[in-house]
This record gives sequence, C-alpha cells and structure tokens, in this order.
Amino acid sequence: MKEFDNKRRNFLKNTGKGVGIALGATIASSIPFNYASAAPNDNAGNSNKLQYPFTLGIASGDPLPDGVVLWTRLAPDPLNGGGMDNHPVPVQWEVSLDATFKNVVKRGNELSKPQLGHSVHVEVEGLDPSTWYYYRFKAHDHISPTGRTKTAPAYNSTVDHLNFAFVSCQNWPTGHFTAYQHLAKDDLDLVIHLGDYIYEGSHSSKVRPTDYSAPEIYTLDDYRNRYALYKLDSDLQAAHANFPWIVTFDDHEVDNNYANDIPQDPQKQSKKDFMQRRAVAYQAYYEHMPLRRTTLPNGSDMQLYRRLAFGNLVEFNVLDTRQYRDDQANGDGWKVPTPESEDPTRTLLGEQQERWLLDGLASSQVKWKVLAQQVFFAHRDGDFDPNEEYVSMDAWDGYPAARQRIVDFLAEKDIKNTVVLTGDVHTSWANEVKVDFHDANSKNVAVEFVGTSITSNGDGSDVNNNTAQYLKENPHIKFFNNYRGYVRCKLTQSTWQTDYQVIPYVTRPGAPISTRASFVVEDGKPVLKQLTATPL
Repeated sequence: MKEFDNKRRNFLKNTGKGVGIALGATIASSIPFNYASAAPNDNAGNSNKLQYPFTLGIASGDPLPDGVVLWTRLAPDPLNGGGMDNHPVPVQWEVSLDATFKNVVKRGNELSKPQLGHSVHVEVEGLDPSTWYYYRFKAHDHISPTGRTKTAPAYNSTVDHLNFAFVSCQNWPTGHFTAYQHLAKDDLDLVIHLGDYIYEGSHSSKVRPTDYSAPEIYTLDDYRNRYALYKLDSDLQAAHANFPWIVTFDDHEVDNNYANDIPQDPQKQSKKDFMQRRAVAYQAYYEHMPLRRTTLPNGSDMQLYRRLAFGNLVEFNVLDTRQYRDDQANGDGWKVPTPESEDPTRTLLGEQQERWLLDGLASSQVKWKVLAQQVFFAHRDGDFDPNEEYVSMDAWDGYPAARQRIVDFLAEKDIKNTVVLTGDVHTSWANEVKVDFHDANSKNVAVEFVGTSITSNGDGSDVNNNTAQYLKENPHIKFFNNYRGYVRCKLTQSTWQTDYQVIPYVTRPGAPISTRASFVVEDGKPVLKQLTATPL
C-alpha cells in the first residue's frame, strides 16, 4: 500500500507544478437534444424546487488504478448561463459494480460551486484497478443518467492489451456528431480528446443553425453557453457516458491560433484584454471537463500537461502546445521558412514542459510512450517544388529546432516505441518520424498518427486533388484521408494497430462508419505497415 500511495503522489507530481484547490464536479450521458421536453419539471408553480439539472450529461476522466474523476454540471437552463442561483447545491454521487446500483462501492456528497458554474468534480478513490464501474448523481429529487467508467491497471502491472480512441475538432454548426454515435458503441477502454472541443467564433451554417448572441465569444457567460450548446448533443453525451476521457485543449477553446499571451488579432485585443479572456476561457474549460484539482486554473494559467500510465503497456504524455509557445513566426499561416522560424531558441512547449517531457521519456519503463498533443509533428512540405518549402507556422514546422531537440533526444537515448497522436488539421495522416526529414534514408525514431475531425470542414472527401503530390513530396507520410471520424488504437505488448474510422458525411445524420485504413507498428520498429485500404 505504501508503494501504491507513492505512485499516486508521483502521478500528481508528474502533472507539473500543480495549482489550485478542488471546487467542483459534473456528468454526461445520452439524453435528447430537446432537453426541455425530455426532462421532468418539478416546479409546478413552486420556485423553491429545482428543475431537471442534468441537461449536459455526465462524464469521467483521468483514470488512476484506484480512482477516477466524475463530472457533472447543474444547468436547468443550459443556454442561458445554466439557470442556477448563486447558492451551492448538494449533489449526491455513487459508484457501483453494476448498472442497477445494487452493488454500490462508493458514495458521497459534493457541493456544486456557483463560482464554477455549478460544476462538480468528484475525485473518487479506493477503487480496484482495471475495473469497470457505473456512476450517477442526484440533486434534490433528480437522478442523472448512468455513466460507465474504468480504472487504470495497477502501476507496473503486466497489461496485455488496451483499446482506445482519439478525437478532435468538433465544430457544432458544421455537422452532426455522428462519429461519436459510433464511437460510443465501440470496444474501448478510454477516449482521448486532443483539442478544439468547442469553437469560439461564429460559423454560419445551414446544417445546424445557431443563434449566437455574438460573432465571437469573450466573456465567461459566453464560453459557458457555448460549452452548453455542444454538450447538449446526445451523441457527444453518449461517448462521455460510456468511457473515461483524457482531455487537453488546443486553440479554439480560447482563440484561433493564439500563442501564449498573444491572440490571433493583437490589433483588436490588447494583451491585458486577451489574458482576461484566456482566464475565463480556461475556467470554462475546467468547468466542463472531468479534470482533477491539479488542473484548476489560477487566473490565466492552467496546469494541463500531465502523465498517465496504464500498467507496463503504455504511458500518455498529455501535452499543452498553446500556453507556453513562442509566437508563430511571420504570422500563423503557411509560409516559406525564415531565419525567424528556424531560430534555435524558439519553443512550442516552453522550457519547463519540454524538460518534463524528455525526462519522462528517458525514465519510462512502459512498452509504448505516447505524446498526446495537438499540432502536426512531422515535417509537411506543401510546396511541390523539391527545391523549395512551404510549411505551417502554427505546427511543429514553425518550430523546427524544438522538434529537432525531441527527435535527437529519442535517437541519442535510443528510446523505443514512441508514438505521436495529433489532432488540429481536420484530416487523417500516418507519418514516420525521422531524424532528418530531408533524407529519405534517415533513421526513423517514432511514428505519428494524425486524426481527422468530428465535423470540422464538413463532409470532406476520400482524397484531395493534391494528395498524390503531397505523398510524393513527403515520402515519410504514408497515408492521407479527408473524411470525418475518429481513430481507434489497439495495443498489445508486441504491436500497435491504428484503425482510421471514417464516415462519408456529417451534413445530415445517420452516416455509416467504416475502417478506411489500418496500420501496424511492431515492438521496436518505428515503421508503418499498412494492413487495409478500403475506399468508400
């Protein structure tokens, strides 16, 4: 038990510096989007009674061997600030071995904190490793939907397999969250969200029209209402209710392509105004995610990067590529590399997070070492002239020296089985990570799987007109697809298999799911082997 307690303390230490105190918790499950007609109304003319508060569902996250975070937010009027008054409300919670709650193993009470939007974050402890549990909440006479979650395997235990999916970029107006409908039914132990859970801007759409009160959100109420809109989606609620999630943000949870304390449009937002905006955006993110108290924002700062291990099989280094980065060189679009972008002192992670990552990779004893992060890691040249380059300044290509430090470290320390998971770009890619991307014969040190969006960019296509040119110009890129969906990963001690799960459309509901391609990586061999390729 002493060794186990030390491991728990090490987990909290590995999240970074750690800030704040616990202030809340909440839930997510599959209730209809028309929550008003589906939820019971206890008012009956009596204003002292609480209307149905679990409109935003339930969720769980950041599983440890002995526990997990349970989340819900009380919001009887979700799109109008939540509809709660400025008083805490006692919320009961319970965890059971069965869905009927005849075998309850843990229960307790938590107050919904009005200063955190009446969100509730319960850090359950004392559970058994590698065990499925069911959970629910109760507020006044209202009982939440039932969620299902799973604890991590015991530290350093032998783990034979793990199935998980990773997702990103769910723009509500541009399409239906059908991918989540399929994901919720998949055989998974875990879901990882790599950012762009909401979009802060205004998007005109005939698919799911929205009545946004402002073209872009800036205030705490704005952000809360935007999260509420997204969380009312029944497919998203079902995905949360069926699996524990590990989450990290990208840019759209705050402001498109922001870098540290610099907004996308500094001519419109002063640094002071932007940092105030970042503070409320981080707070709203915490209020709506199943995160531990160590991530509670401290003003405009949020300790989000952290490390979670699943026995001796896999360790997830969950990164934050927004909060500490240097500003994008020459703007944040696609540009020709310049001396500014190639400055060796530039950083995407910040010095402290980069050192934390490298130290963790060097000391890790697990089979698979994962970088769960946001932006394209491998080199991606969009200029099809072999003598010229055109790269994204918002991705690692805009910080090539920072990427090279990681790549060189992997090579010098001979660190095996490193896998990068990426979101952001709304398309699927499979890449081999090389010491020198300009030399096709250079050594591979890792692989990268880039996941498409849930809805962003709309229906998409199988390939683009320039796909063949992209693959020829970048021989380390082995696969591209432009449909929406999610990415499923199946891990064993000897292989890592990635399945690109895609749907042909999001502009109307009901799309089927299929496996577009599968790749296998063998233990100790950072080479992509394609198993299937099934055009739609």
